Amino acid sequence: MNTDTLLIEIGTEELPPKALKKLSEAFSRELQASLAAAELVAQTDLNAARSFATPRRLALSVNNVISAQPDQTVERRGPAVQAAFQDNGEPTPAAAGFAKSCGVSVEQLGRLKTDKGEWLSYKLEEKGQTLGELIGGIIDQAIKRLPIPKRMRWGDGSAEFVRPIKWVITMHGADVIPTTVLDVASSNVTRGHRFHSDGDITIEHANDYETTLLEQGHVVADFALRQAQISEQVAELAAQVGGHIADDPALLDEVTGLVEHPTAVLGQFDDAFLAVPQECLISSMRDHQKYFHIVDSQGTLKPHFITISNIQSSNPDQVRTGNEKVLRARLSDAQFFWETDQKTKLADRVKRLDSVLFHIKLGSILDKTKRIEMLAARLAEPLGGEPSIAQRGARLAKADLVSDMVGEFDELQGIMGHYYADREGEDRLVGECIEQHYWPKFAGDQLPVSAEAQAVALADKLDSLVGIYGAGEIPTGDKDPYGLRRAALSILRILIEEQHSATLAALVAQTSDGYLAHQGLEIDESTQTAIVDFIRGRLMAFYQAQKIDTNTIHAVLACEPDSPLDFDQRVKAVHAFSAVPEAADLAAANKRISNILKKQNIEPSTEVDQSILVEPAEKELYLAIESIELDCIALFDNGNYQQGLEKLASLRTPVDDFFEHVMVMSDDAAQQANRLAILKRLQSLFLRVADIALLQA
Repeated sequence: MNTDTLLIEIGTEELPPKALKKLSEAFSRELQASLAAAELVAQTDLNAARSFATPRRLALSVNNVISAQPDQTVERRGPAVQAAFQDNGEPTPAAAGFAKSCGVSVEQLGRLKTDKGEWLSYKLEEKGQTLGELIGGIIDQAIKRLPIPKRMRWGDGSAEFVRPIKWVITMHGADVIPTTVLDVASSNVTRGHRFHSDGDITIEHANDYETTLLEQGHVVADFALRQAQISEQVAELAAQVGGHIADDPALLDEVTGLVEHPTAVLGQFDDAFLAVPQECLISSMRDHQKYFHIVDSQGTLKPHFITISNIQSSNPDQVRTGNEKVLRARLSDAQFFWETDQKTKLADRVKRLDSVLFHIKLGSILDKTKRIEMLAARLAEPLGGEPSIAQRGARLAKADLVSDMVGEFDELQGIMGHYYADREGEDRLVGECIEQHYWPKFAGDQLPVSAEAQAVALADKLDSLVGIYGAGEIPTGDKDPYGLRRAALSILRILIEEQHSATLAALVAQTSDGYLAHQGLEIDESTQTAIVDFIRGRLMAFYQAQKIDTNTIHAVLACEPDSPLDFDQRVKAVHAFSAVPEAADLAAANKRISNILKKQNIEPSTEVDQSILVEPAEKELYLAIESIELDCIALFDNGNYQQGLEKLASLRTPVDDFFEHVMVMSDDAAQQANRLAILKRLQSLFLRVADIALLQA
């Protein structure tokens, strides 16, 4: 058994650049997990494993991989000795059957003694499998687990992968491990750069992989290294024209996934194009051409760009000129759309939204616009905004969808509407409503700033969520084609982070009113309740992302607070309460109280007859509750949950004494009812915040 470096490479047609980094990470992770599970490598060596990814390859190199699994002694446990032999000492069928399955006689079986009894056993020496026997299965399993939404086939075979596989390397040190991966036989031959390499390249030793690819194949195989080279090159070129590259990790990942040997080229475009909103120019460069745009210290676009070439040209000026020519055509289109769009006002575009379908059961985008107009106007004032501004913002919010610019660059929806509204003299807040009603666009994104924009954003998201859910298209599993989970989370974020006390039931009901008024679609109460539960269900993910304990979230969810802001205040109070010394004992006591009360046939009263209190401990607990009850209720009613819980924490000692010295289920019916009433009263106080018993779950 020898130890050496293991190299695995899957060579393919060009892989999707946006997915390359994720594919590489998953491929490396799955291979390492399988190698560790097979006991072929120590975790310390896996920590130093190297993954490689270029447009035409996924690879992994792991040091100190052994050539075969260690032999193992496996002890099989059979029937209990008591059940293995008859009174006369003869083996029972169970014992005989176990011996036969082990390939030995009953007499050759051993005994296994534990603190739970004695069993027949058999120790078997299992020889470890070789790396060659295991490697094919390890790679196949890793490939099957890759996050590939849609796999493709090629040729006449049944093999499926993200792109056709052209070659495979499996080497242990200097030796090739013969195997087949998706119908392709392994070797020690790879391929270099598509244009700067002469073809097949032989890897003499697994340790030579990266160096050989670079020197003979003109390929920078390490994704992170290639990305660092791109970052360094673009920074140097941007500095030459007095600017810098805007932070754009997604574009950097994609460009890194497009090239195997990066060469940055600086280009420029006509200053006249800067009259077009810079978002349009940036979209032309970034999304269509994969160029890096350059900005000055104020974030203003400069008339320069940087492209990353996959070749080292002998005539770099020709590369530059070619890219400038292509970009000029793109920017000319953007300029034309900008100038043409301004000939038609946003308000005049609204009626054209009737030709754009929102949903087959819910009408057009114009129908949606009418509904969110009404809803935004109703929401604005309670949020602290001007209803007329919110209504106008909602009226124009979707108008830019039928503009030429957004038709070409759909990622500019809302942004272009803001520009057009400002140029048409609309109120500044109307323009903000148009752009910001799409916010937040993703997790952690910024929220709409003004109350009016928040009203339009809420109206738009509620309309989509309530309508589509009401139409029966409920998200299941990973499928959520309309982004209802994202919409629900956005609604919660706006209400919580902007400190709005609106209730979910009221918001869903108001949205449903809009569907009844404009579409004649009735969303019944049970569906509305299901929608509220769906939105509330997103709170778990929201607070888990903030490192709030799951039990804390469940404790508050059990009380079903309808206001997300109120929920937030409760969660934070319970989270703080769970850290105090009294919390664990009081949570355990509440769990005990809950179990006792659940067993009662009728709901216990909270009215306590002080005259029949006998035990000192029950008197003490009753008086302790009486002394703080009104203060706690007042604090809870005002949302001061943390202060109220701090007061309840003082009950720890009398509660402990009560359970230690008092028999709740007394034989005296009146006394029993009285003690249950004390517990019910105590539980009711806590339930004004959360089901504290669940902190013990």
